[in-house]
Amino acid sequence: MVKDFKEFVARANVIDLAVGVIIGAALGKIVTSLVEGIIMPPIGLLLGKVDFASLFLVLAHSKGVPVSLADAKAKAIPVLAYGSFINVFVNFVIFAFVILLLLRIDTRLRK
Repeated sequence: MVKDFKEFVARANVIDLAVGVIIGAALGKIVTSLVEGIIMPPIGLLLGKVDFASLFLVLAHSKGVPVSLADAKAKAIPVLAYGSFINVFVNFVIFAFVILLLLRIDTRLRK
């Protein structure tokens, strides 16, 4: 069993996959920083000084009206945090675009 495991880990595909996962995680952090720190602030400014990360919709007013998303979470008020979803969606689109570019470069280099 141990011998089979060593052979499995020693294969190039497993090592390539591990390197890909590590690079992907690092690239994900870079893209998140790019979106949250560089892309979304100007878009928010153009749309009337909106901070997308703090956008939410209160689902139940039984415990009062929260002044912020943090206040809603502290008071356990159910909210729809759609601003966070917008940030994550933009992260995904940019990340997918970067992966597409990397795959196109890899395809050209292999030819």
